[in-house]
Amino acid sequence: MERTTRKTIAYCAPFVVWTVLMTLLPKTAEAYAIRAAATAVAGIASFVALKRMRAEPDPRDCGAREMPGWTAADVAIGIAAGLFVFAFWVAPAPFAWYQTWLVMPVGRIAEPASPSPFDPSVCGWLLTWAKIIGSAFVIAPAEEVFFRSFLYRWVQMDKNGWTSAPLSRFNANAFAWTVGLFACEHAEFAVAAACGAVYGILAIRRSLKCAVCAHVTTNLVLGIYVVYFGHWNFW
Repeated sequence: MERTTRKTIAYCAPFVVWTVLMTLLPKTAEAYAIRAAATAVAGIASFVALKRMRAEPDPRDCGAREMPGWTAADVAIGIAAGLFVFAFWVAPAPFAWYQTWLVMPVGRIAEPASPSPFDPSVCGWLLTWAKIIGSAFVIAPAEEVFFRSFLYRWVQMDKNGWTSAPLSRFNANAFAWTVGLFACEHAEFAVAAACGAVYGILAIRRSLKCAVCAHVTTNLVLGIYVVYFGHWNFW
């Protein structure tokens, strides 16, 4: 199989598995745990495949140069940005105009399921923690790799393929597509667009790992916040 095709599959497989299972499975805590586990398996397999491909470097491939090792600065900036995104995500929630016009479905305030299927009194703490962990450590990295590293570079693709497009090069068209599609994936589309822009800037100006760290931080803190305060509308 051609190297670019193998790399495309590795970058996209976790997110595709997540999206397909989200469509097929019911919206229950048990189904979420299955989806998170399947996506984690796909992510591990993709990581192993990419690691093997790095052992056979391609001079046209920017991937190795876009994935430096973890640095303290990237972690610190990622955590700080993730906390900012969390605060920005929850801040407008009390306003009716926001819930009516900037959250899907547009035009009315959606009533969250009561009780929430993820409430530990309903599903048990094991499945509640599966939701928190899956949201933070499974889907957040999968989304960053797909949107920020694959899709952003795929939109810039030239005759050498998407892997030759550097992540560190700002491209307004690719940035807009990435932010827009990321926003469409979320019910809170307006704040999701702003938050996707933050993650995108981190990926371009710092590294993909910095963006991953920020997204993991946001989802982890949001999950703990949701469970502690019972604000299930965010899930």
